[in-house]
Amino acid sequence: MSNGGFDFKRFISDSIETLTKPKKYFEGMSLTGGLTEPLIKAILYGAVAGILYFLWGVLNLSAVGGMFGGAIGIMAFIWTIIGAIIGLFIGAVIILVISAIAKGNTDFEACVRVSASIMVLLPVMAVLSLISVFSFRLLGIVNLLINLYGLWLLYNALVSSLKASQKTSQIIIIVLAVIIVLFMLAGLGAKRSADRYLRNMDNDTMEMLRDFGIN
Repeated sequence: MSNGGFDFKRFISDSIETLTKPKKYFEGMSLTGGLTEPLIKAILYGAVAGILYFLWGVLNLSAVGGMFGGAIGIMAFIWTIIGAIIGLFIGAVIILVISAIAKGNTDFEACVRVSASIMVLLPVMAVLSLISVFSFRLLGIVNLLINLYGLWLLYNALVSSLKASQKTSQIIIIVLAVIIVLFMLAGLGAKRSADRYLRNMDNDTMEMLRDFGIN
């Protein structure tokens, strides 16, 4: 980013490089310059994601769009931006703790900048949320892959930007990846149990109606 103000063209190129060449990006990422720049980045990522969610709601291209349409879209737009701002600083604190464990840079501004860069995944998740129209299970798998890629971005940031221990960072990222996968499996198991319960309840209801002579 330029020192004279927010450079939107650089923002676009940095976003692409973060997604496609994370090691190169985090090696050259500036860790200083104030909190305004990463805050603007987070707001822009949240706004882009929010606009996409809004469009999906208006166009009935999301799982809930058909029920609530634009109302859901507007709520998603507002809360995505608010969530991006809150998530920026919560993410920075988490990154700071992880970096401290891995004996890396614990400067808060540096961690905020890393957090803002990783939030490039927000618009990606918004685009791919369209998969929910076809399959919630497939969406869950896609979200898992996005989260795992987010850990890959974090690993590159820890090692290349925050100069954390490579070995310790690897261990932390692997542990977090296992936790994410276990949570997903637990969620799928809970969904199967809920679906089975609802099917059984429907069958019991139909039998009761037949007992009363109602078809």
